Amino acid sequence: MGTVERPSLESLIMDFAMALTRRATCKRFQVGCVITSQDMTQIYGFGYNGTAKGRSHEECRVDQPGGCGCVHSEINALIKVRANDPKKVVFVTAQPCITCAKAIVNSGVSKVYYRSAYRSDEGLDILKDAGIELERV
Repeated sequence: MGTVERPSLESLIMDFAMALTRRATCKRFQVGCVITSQDMTQIYGFGYNGTAKGRSHEECRVDQPGGCGCVHSEINALIKVRANDPKKVVFVTAQPCITCAKAIVNSGVSKVYYRSAYRSDEGLDILKDAGIELERV
């Protein structure tokens, strides 16, 4: 019997976040987010970006970058977290914007993994200033 190659937990959770992008209803950019325990054995919440619950998907104004009116994946995921864990870990498929970065700081997160770059690094700067560890995967 040979050795079984196993993907890292970070890789598996980011794959889950990537799969969540398929549920996103934003017409401009599809983002997924997963929030876990520090040891990555518990998923506390997940989300994807889109219009507010019960609202028409047509409310997404694709022609207004940053102002399309959709709720971001990080906010949707944070809303669902019921655990008061100051060491939460966030996996997001795109680096957080300023507003999401502030929400992540206020929610008590120890680390953020992100996949793709955003048009501005201001969100990352907020996370760094708060002492939150960052890793692009």
